[in-house]
Amino acid sequence: MQNVGFIGLGIMGKPMALNLLKAGFSVSVLSQSKAAGALTAAGASALPNAQELARQCGVVITMLPDSPEVESVVLGPEGVLAGIQPGSLFIDMSTISPETARTIYQRMQEKGVEALDAPVSGGQVGAEAGTLSIMAGGNAEAFERALPLFGAMGKNIVHIGEAGAGQTTKACNQMIVGMTIQAVAEAFSLAQKAGVDLQKMRDVLLGGFAQSRILDLHGKRMIERNFVPGFKLKLHRKDLGIALATGQTLAVPLPGTAQVAAQMQTALAEGKGELDHSALLLVLEEATSLVSTEDLNP
Repeated sequence: MQNVGFIGLGIMGKPMALNLLKAGFSVSVLSQSKAAGALTAAGASALPNAQELARQCGVVITMLPDSPEVESVVLGPEGVLAGIQPGSLFIDMSTISPETARTIYQRMQEKGVEALDAPVSGGQVGAEAGTLSIMAGGNAEAFERALPLFGAMGKNIVHIGEAGAGQTTKACNQMIVGMTIQAVAEAFSLAQKAGVDLQKMRDVLLGGFAQSRILDLHGKRMIERNFVPGFKLKLHRKDLGIALATGQTLAVPLPGTAQVAAQMQTALAEGKGELDHSALLLVLEEATSLVSTEDLNP
């Protein structure tokens, strides 16, 4: 199979790259990555920089924290664009702004390279299990070419539309997830203050119209006081910033998103950015004197 270069071996990227190896793909990573040792032990090769990785790989995938990191790795000195060859495929699976995705798409097109913006949803659990939802923007032909790769990392895989459409869809996803976490956190705070058993309440609500994956998984986290990050609160705050900026560009008011973003900003100011995004509960609990300082340690 064609050699795949993978850049960004964090909480999400590392298991995604490992799943590509398990599926039989030849994978190259950057030697300076902290997780490079785990990948090379599993069969990957290591290369010194993004330019050399792109030169040697027919497909390059990035999974990085934000737009500036993607721009630096792709467009910077010794970056992907400097090394990637015509006819190659570039796939960014980070969550970045749609505008940045379109800019990178255009730069790749100028070099004879197809590009997809293909952010994911499903968190660390989905990355490890290979069950991520993948929402892709870019040419249909490039999407078809990427499908075997996507199939090794995800299950719900959809070509959304033109360049940037994947990132716009991810922004919408993060709006829904963020507001749902806020709703569950508010409901749990109210129930706690009223002396209601949260476990029993969650059990009965999961059998009714309020049922959701957020209530199931993050509701469990909240009850167990487990705020070890599957997805860091600071990254979700970044994602809502992308959604709000996109809304401003398109003149679409997003009052609910703005409210949750402000709540997340309060959490960041209180030092909770490294916690799981379900830790939004702690902000509400502090307002009602329900929080324990033991919960503040990730």
